[in-house]
Amino acid sequence: MASVTSSTTLISSSTRAFPAKSSSLPSPSVSFLRTISSPSAAASLRSAFAQRSSLSSSSRRSFAVKAQTDDLPLVGNKAPDFEAEAVFDQEFIKVKLSEYIGKKYVILFFYPLDFTFVCPTEITAFSDRYAEFEKLNTEVLGVSVDSVANRKSGGLGDLNYPLISDVTKSISKSFGVLIHDQGIALRGLFIIDKEGVIQHSTINNLGIGRSVDETMRTLQALQYIQENPDEVCPAGWKPGEKSMKPDPKLSKEYFSAI
Repeated sequence: MASVTSSTTLISSSTRAFPAKSSSLPSPSVSFLRTISSPSAAASLRSAFAQRSSLSSSSRRSFAVKAQTDDLPLVGNKAPDFEAEAVFDQEFIKVKLSEYIGKKYVILFFYPLDFTFVCPTEITAFSDRYAEFEKLNTEVLGVSVDSVANRKSGGLGDLNYPLISDVTKSISKSFGVLIHDQGIALRGLFIIDKEGVIQHSTINNLGIGRSVDETMRTLQALQYIQENPDEVCPAGWKPGEKSMKPDPKLSKEYFSAI
């Protein structure tokens, strides 16, 4: 394959969501001391610091950015909705992304084609770990430009989640992963929360497979901070490890413990 540079049941009675069977400061300069020596200048400076303190305390508890853009989907934006044919359990089904809103998290991952060297390793790796995602109230959806007919007759075996056909390439395009001159998708992965908002995205070039472990860890971190909005997860955080308070004083508890 060529390389380029660089949520509760919806329809079925099962638990599935688709139809299926310090640094120090420099010393103040003399000119600065002269500037604040006048009463009016000192009052202005106090006012500026008061405003800064107020802004800091009001925004301290919210570290979730909600982006506003009409361009490609970014973290913090609503995921572009779609409805498409898919194969699950050797049957053709319809999958509509917005039907998961309010019900499940979604791992949506794109891959170039079903039958290439890297793709089957990713597809089966996510399937092998599906039960773990299910415990986290999360659905996994795979997407490529292959047709559903190819998938039903292919040699990937039984998978625990649907493979969606994007033959029109509209889904890949709307998520910004389509390689236009080749007509296939880069290895994009998006974690979408229960409100339908993209909370994480990563895009690999064609020859680089993704880590299910890291996808799982990122999902767990996302769910933790949504359940604990006054905390943040430091680098490499895993469930059971110490989190951090996004505050200059309160964060000392975390740094003193590591």
